Amino acid sequence: MSNTTNLYPSVRVDSAGAGVMSQAGGLILTDTIRVSGLGTGFSDALEPWRKPFAVHDPGKILTDLALSLATGGDCLADVDRLRSQPQVYGPVASDPTVSRLITTLSTMAPKKALAAINTVRATARAQVWMLAGEHSPLHGISRDAPLVVDLDATVVTSHSEKEHACPTWKKSFGFHPLAAFLDHGADGTGEPLAVLLRPGNAGSNTAKDHIQVTKDALQQLPKGFRSGRKVLIRTDSAGGTHEFLDWLTHPRRNLSYSVGFPIHGAVEAVLPLVPKDAWNRAYNSDGVERDGAWVADITGMLDLTSWPAGMRVIVRKEVPHVGAQLRITDVDGMRYTALATNQEHGQLADLEVRHRLRARCEDRIRNAKDTGLANLPLHGFAGNTLWCHLVMLAAELMAWTQMLSLHTTRARRWEPKKLRARLFEIAGRVSFHARRFTVHLAATAPETPLLLTALQRLNALAPP
Repeated sequence: MSNTTNLYPSVRVDSAGAGVMSQAGGLILTDTIRVSGLGTGFSDALEPWRKPFAVHDPGKILTDLALSLATGGDCLADVDRLRSQPQVYGPVASDPTVSRLITTLSTMAPKKALAAINTVRATARAQVWMLAGEHSPLHGISRDAPLVVDLDATVVTSHSEKEHACPTWKKSFGFHPLAAFLDHGADGTGEPLAVLLRPGNAGSNTAKDHIQVTKDALQQLPKGFRSGRKVLIRTDSAGGTHEFLDWLTHPRRNLSYSVGFPIHGAVEAVLPLVPKDAWNRAYNSDGVERDGAWVADITGMLDLTSWPAGMRVIVRKEVPHVGAQLRITDVDGMRYTALATNQEHGQLADLEVRHRLRARCEDRIRNAKDTGLANLPLHGFAGNTLWCHLVMLAAELMAWTQMLSLHTTRARRWEPKKLRARLFEIAGRVSFHARRFTVHLAATAPETPLLLTALQRLNALAPP
């Protein structure tokens, strides 16, 4: 009798596992491409860039790249994750073919290529939201419960001298992209709408960039939601500029907004003058009163004649949490923040909570960086701009998958890392019988029943 101190079993290993695929769960993404119409849409839209006698469809190459990013890749070469499993992902182009297409799209009429890609994305989004029904972001939207579009910028570090890479305000080196994300609310995640890749020295309060990203984001929404108070544009204080707010409130657009407002000058001067009975209890995100926090409307105490009509300024004060550093503008030992909005209805606490929930945009950016945004792999600026659009495509592909097939489940709010670990990486064995491939999912994987339910929901949906 021999005793062993090994913590894990000792097993024999060989490479004779025929018909085994390590990412059978990726089928849920390919089914979403089918029902959304992305595949056929890209195939038609990119036909002008298909070379004579080409074997691989440019549209298929783009969706393959998006699939590789969604399943954990972070460079063009990671498309080989799909190439080894043609029974599920079909024929996948070689690395040189992929590289040539990216070069073609980013050098020959790049604006026209991006316009074609964004048109397909908008069409597919409308199809997905229609299929989602009551689980769509449009369900229950009104002036008092608007569709929320968040704008925020982030720093993407570059470890080499790529085109237009510059020192950033964080004293790093790289880029400073500005993006727009649609907020799905507490019961969902969110999906990207637009991105503007900018040099690292791009300013934070650049109204021109905010206007461009908002224009691009609105083009991704159904036509009935590209103007009017049913759409709320939400930003931090970088969006609190005269030019941007004037553009949002132009009669042709008349959009709702909720933006950060600086605590200095006139606002700083009136803070000590706010009457005690003007302060109301602030709420937590769940609507419960928050201890040690209050909100007040100080619009009547300010001269806002140079700002858009109907603008309100709401101030929040709270007992600083442990470790918080007070600013010179804070008084009475309280921490103050302010927002500007043109929303007319709702309690002050509700409007302030709605604005603070823009913090969810930070999660969207973090998830995008987990899906390829953390590394811009190409040297040319136009090529990296195209890469950012592929990242958006991968992120919205996962969001649409959750919306269509994982609603009413705990996976509706899972972030990309957890989706990969729990669903996409479920293994399977491929068999061929009666002229048809069958994938036998791992019976012992904890989330196999959830994946089967999701696949059944997608199979019940008709493509456009």
